[in-house]
Amino acid sequence: MKLCLVTGACYEVLVMARIVAVANQKGGVGKTTTAVNLAASVAAADHKVLLVDFDPQGNASSSVGYSKDRVELSIYDALIGDVAMSDCVRPTEITTLFVVPATMDLVGAEIELIGSESRESYLKRALATVADSYDYIIIDCPPSLGMLTLNALVAADGVVVPMQAEYFALEGLGALVSTIEKVREAYNAKLDLEGILFCMYDPRTNLACQVKGEVESHMPNKVYETLIPRNVRLSESPSHGKPVLLYDFRCAGSKSYMQLAHEFVERTSHGTAA
Repeated sequence: MKLCLVTGACYEVLVMARIVAVANQKGGVGKTTTAVNLAASVAAADHKVLLVDFDPQGNASSSVGYSKDRVELSIYDALIGDVAMSDCVRPTEITTLFVVPATMDLVGAEIELIGSESRESYLKRALATVADSYDYIIIDCPPSLGMLTLNALVAADGVVVPMQAEYFALEGLGALVSTIEKVREAYNAKLDLEGILFCMYDPRTNLACQVKGEVESHMPNKVYETLIPRNVRLSESPSHGKPVLLYDFRCAGSKSYMQLAHEFVERTSHGTAA
């Protein structure tokens, strides 16, 4: 509640969620792992978080306990159908973490959106109906730069880019940064590169250190200090339908994502990503 100094009356201020897209058009870089475990770790830090699975593969959904046979209403229904986004939200084992699951129906959405007016803004409009109910909304994007990812970027305030420390990944990063700039110019002036996260990072290799150093030199203040290591327990947790902190909170992967969540919240709270 806020106090009006003129009238002395109290009034409520609506705080809208910060919407963050986790995106990389290259597959196998830790995108869904990051979306799921960042969302879970931020939620565990007592923030209310909505995880939006926007990848037709539905891996983020199954990683928090919603396999394909458990999904009744999905993001497709909120995007294309006459279903309210709030009706598609489902709880998880973490009381402050909620999910909007995805199914393969989302493949059809990409085709259906092509001929639609304002086709790039469907997700933005859907999320606007629930944004005041959460502190953060984290979108797991598909591994492509198609219509679904465009919708996510138009809806988002910022983008987290997971990547591996290898030279081919640098080319993909350049293409994604270029796309972010184009979306900012054409559709979403507030869109920012929130941060770059190195996943499956092995500090023992010269290549990893070289690639990390090159990204840091070209994009100062954009690379997260947190590094996500290769970790068996982190890889196992999706098959159990749990974020890693519920599967094994002592493992290196869990500790790294908790550290990332702290850094992520600090950046967004103090505006260092802007």
